Amino acid sequence: MPVRNIIFSICLTLLSLTASASDIFDDVGWKGRLGYSIGGVAPVGLPATIRGLNNYRLQPNLSIGVDAAKPIKGQWSLLLGLHFENKGMNEDARVKNYYEQIERGSERLEGRFTGDVTTIVREWMFTVPLQAVWHANAHLNLRVGPYVSYLTSKSFTGYAHNGYLRVGDPTGPKVILGNDVENRGSYDFSDNMRRMQCGVALGADLHLRDRLGAYADLSWGLSGVHNGDFKVIEQTLYPIFGTIGLTYTIK
Repeated sequence: MPVRNIIFSICLTLLSLTASASDIFDDVGWKGRLGYSIGGVAPVGLPATIRGLNNYRLQPNLSIGVDAAKPIKGQWSLLLGLHFENKGMNEDARVKNYYEQIERGSERLEGRFTGDVTTIVREWMFTVPLQAVWHANAHLNLRVGPYVSYLTSKSFTGYAHNGYLRVGDPTGPKVILGNDVENRGSYDFSDNMRRMQCGVALGADLHLRDRLGAYADLSWGLSGVHNGDFKVIEQTLYPIFGTIGLTYTIK
């Protein structure tokens, strides 16, 4: 077969494949999202060592992303997204006999702490959700499915204050920890955080008018925020966040 005929055949094949791919994506809907999240990292089931929440400060937990939804059958679609989001927390809790590893000046101490613990978490990440979408009616869509996140920036810091540490065990020597920077005990477990997180999310989209809509999501991490071999914090801490925001239908 002459070379020009081979080239012509290859071009026809590529054009045919391109046309087929174009047909596949013809009915894909595109939607942009802008949201705000509130939540934190927490154990599932509050342990007896955590007695209560003293303070919780809202953080700039913004999320921006785009989703593509492909109709599958009837009222069902399959959604794939790419989101860039921040999931942060700043809270102060009251604890009793809570295991801590802290630093105070040049001292490194560990033992059972009774008092207040402030924890500050920062996580910037790219998140890819894969969700089944049920179109309940012309105005309401319900979504559920897994997600995976890759952290581009991570921080887990805090300090123990306004209490005392029993070094070693609950009967060990008593070290008083105050509220001043010099007298409290600090910790930094940022290097022990996972880069990859996964979980499940469910949500709802509500069409408002024209291309504008609103949405609400709840995401629940299935992997803890720390590596599996990290044992300083006795309970596994899972990222649990709710998000509300606006949507814009691109196509």
